[in-house]
Amino acid sequence: MNKRENIFSAIDWVTILLFVLLALFGWLNIYGACYDFEQSGIFSFSHRAGKQFVWLMTALLLGGSLLLIDERVWDVLGYWLYGAMIVLLIITPFVTRDIKGSYSWLTFGPISLQPAEFAKCLTAIVLAKYMGRYDYTIRSWRDLVVPMALVLLPMVIIMVLQKETGSALIFLAFLLPMFRQGMSGKIFIIGAAIILIGILVFRLEILPDQWIDKALAPHQRQRIEVLLGMRDDPHGVGYNVNQSIIAIGSGGFAGKGYLRGTQTKLKFVPEQSTDFIFCTIGEEWGFLGSAAVLLLYMVFLLRLVMIAERQRDTFSRVYAYSVVGVFLMHLTINVGMVLGLLPVIGIPLPLFSYGGSSLWGFTILLFILLRMDAARINKLR
Repeated sequence: MNKRENIFSAIDWVTILLFVLLALFGWLNIYGACYDFEQSGIFSFSHRAGKQFVWLMTALLLGGSLLLIDERVWDVLGYWLYGAMIVLLIITPFVTRDIKGSYSWLTFGPISLQPAEFAKCLTAIVLAKYMGRYDYTIRSWRDLVVPMALVLLPMVIIMVLQKETGSALIFLAFLLPMFRQGMSGKIFIIGAAIILIGILVFRLEILPDQWIDKALAPHQRQRIEVLLGMRDDPHGVGYNVNQSIIAIGSGGFAGKGYLRGTQTKLKFVPEQSTDFIFCTIGEEWGFLGSAAVLLLYMVFLLRLVMIAERQRDTFSRVYAYSVVGVFLMHLTINVGMVLGLLPVIGIPLPLFSYGGSSLWGFTILLFILLRMDAARINKLR
């Protein structure tokens, strides 16, 4: 049996099954979110579900192709790919148009792609490459300067140049692999304290308005004010969250049934097939369906943690925990904002929300990890 046959026999097919289940259920709920009584079929390209099915099929082909690529390629080309990504992120705002206040989408005919979605994968690779060096250990905060810089560079470009606060915040997920490799828990405590102090300062209006306006866009400030109870605006910036909570609450224990959600059919919740897809689950599948989806995510994340812990080299382990962090961050923020627990910042629900860039980004992240995991059998010999 050759090396390729050994690797394919070692692939974690359970994780792939969980991936497919999440993506398929997401696809069905995208159809439910966009459905009306005059709607075309689920496979129609005129419908978002039909387009998402094409993205899903191409994602599976992409994932299969990644399993054929030697895992050492990412280690060898890590810095070069990261550098190319940084250049692309810088160029993007200057060659694209304003889409809802963001300059982060590249358009190729009928297809639009968001480079920030793929930047997470390349950041994970370069972080793993640097921290996987033979002589690298975390002894003090000085050892974290370069890893932090590798994460902050794309994060700042995405936030400042592309005006994508939500996508930028996801890069905080890379603190997880740093913590796993020995970063002091004090940094998490200090970070949490800074956030709490910031909220307190904002809540008590200690800083002058002009200072706050320089740090936050008007709509971002308004969303935080609604979240903190400083503003009651159910028909303005708080409309999305208010309608989302109504939709989820109306689903009750068992839901109204697939394709029977009234909030969905009457289009009360904006962006319901993308950022607010979870409220479709809550309305049509109820508490039981919502709990089942969250349970499936929990099993998926625990599986990824198991994969991370069984890696035999630092490069693979750091990359694996980066994948765990990105999925966990997306899940937490998306569900939190849909339930009104966090500000609305436009974060897709992994494998559920409509969008090719998001689905491809998560697919690349996951299947590179699965190839690394399968190759560990050769590292043990």
